[in-house]
Amino acid sequence: MTIRVLLADDQALLRGAFRMLIDAEDDMEVVGEASNGREAVERALATRPDLVLMDIRMPGGDGLAATAEICGSEELSGTRVLILTTFEIDEYVAQALRAGADGFLGKGAAPAELLAAVRAVAAGDALLSPAATRAMIDRFLARPGPAADPAAAGRLDVLTAREREVMALAATGLANEEIAERFFVSPFTVRTHIHRAMAKLDVRDRAQLVALAYQCGLVPPGPPA
Repeated sequence: MTIRVLLADDQALLRGAFRMLIDAEDDMEVVGEASNGREAVERALATRPDLVLMDIRMPGGDGLAATAEICGSEELSGTRVLILTTFEIDEYVAQALRAGADGFLGKGAAPAELLAAVRAVAAGDALLSPAATRAMIDRFLARPGPAADPAAAGRLDVLTAREREVMALAATGLANEEIAERFFVSPFTVRTHIHRAMAKLDVRDRAQLVALAYQCGLVPPGPPA
């Protein structure tokens, strides 16, 4: 199946480079371009892409507002958003995840990393890199206010003990393979636990699951293990 991608970036040169890279792949195609957030929403509604590659800082409607609108639209329920940012550790990234984004990537990523990220997010497996997860979550999501919210913590009651354990380890930045080694199970089993936790908690993907783990206080703030 071909992944249909919408490019949203105010720099025409970057959009051109991304288009060449994506269109060269057999399983991807660019279906539209936007130079600001307002255009991104309009083009998304017109083309119904599988994924929007969204810059954050754009004039005439930024990527944060556009992300929130796209992720909150019933008409675009099948569209995922992959945020691009100049700084991989950036408060805008945390805000974008709260707005519903499915993952983020630094603009300095290699072409192969970008393509892999597009495929991962389009498939529903928006995996934040361990380093980025630890640094970004510790700095921006693990704050006393959200972590101490008893109403948020109560959401975790629907999970089994193992699902909570897996969710907590995922929130520290561990990949499925690393979690599997700790429990002496297969990565597929870990993936199943994560997907069940996402379904029970009604979150779109792993990125939001990680954010929720910190907001609910499942993982205490502090240095990564």
